[in-house]
Amino acid sequence: MASSDPVYLRVVEDIRRQINDGTLPPGAPIPSRAQLTRKYQVGETAARHALRVLAGEGLIFGRVGSGHYVRERPDLAPLHRWRFHDHQAPFAADLQSQGRRVTWDWHSEPVEATPEIAQRLRVEESTTLTRTHYVFRGDGKPLQLATSYEPLEFAPHSDEERRSLIGRLSSYGIKVTEIIESVHTRVPRPAEIDALDLSAGVHVLHLKRTHWAGERPVETSDIVLPGDRFEIVYSMAVHL
Repeated sequence: MASSDPVYLRVVEDIRRQINDGTLPPGAPIPSRAQLTRKYQVGETAARHALRVLAGEGLIFGRVGSGHYVRERPDLAPLHRWRFHDHQAPFAADLQSQGRRVTWDWHSEPVEATPEIAQRLRVEESTTLTRTHYVFRGDGKPLQLATSYEPLEFAPHSDEERRSLIGRLSSYGIKVTEIIESVHTRVPRPAEIDALDLSAGVHVLHLKRTHWAGERPVETSDIVLPGDRFEIVYSMAVHL
């Protein structure tokens, strides 16, 4: 690795610039290591490290025996977080509004609360909760993973009960008063790379969402999205 030798950065920055400004369009070949050493007057190690960095950023990909090429960068699809908050599946509703065919699979199981989930739901550690895993697909491609945690007494137990979370809680006399989300990016876990068919170097958007009824959290979820396919859009009402 040439991390202690900054000369490789000249290679990375120049090729990154050419990709971003369109000089190197999607599918264009990237110079070989030998070509990079001659063009930029750097050593073999620096050229190799530059290619690794660009691949790690998701800008290029390698083909065995063929070299490296510029990766196609899809347009980011907007996800409106509050537009469909009372729908059974807000993510699905948002994609359907964009003309995509959406399907999803799910399964539920009882689990003990981990320390983090216990803190988010304000319950004792090892409290039994219902955990539901979802995989959402748009036009057959996996696009979102979600894991929801709910107290046993509120969780759905049949397809008929899988309506709006807010509506279902309302049937128990629970009124959702606030939804809080936090968003961060991170490196995907191996299982997420497989489940979302992520390219090398692509990070994920991780949303932590909690539904509150007054001072009580009644559901919390971890939502994972490919960072190269979506942008999160929030709308906030202004009351003067």
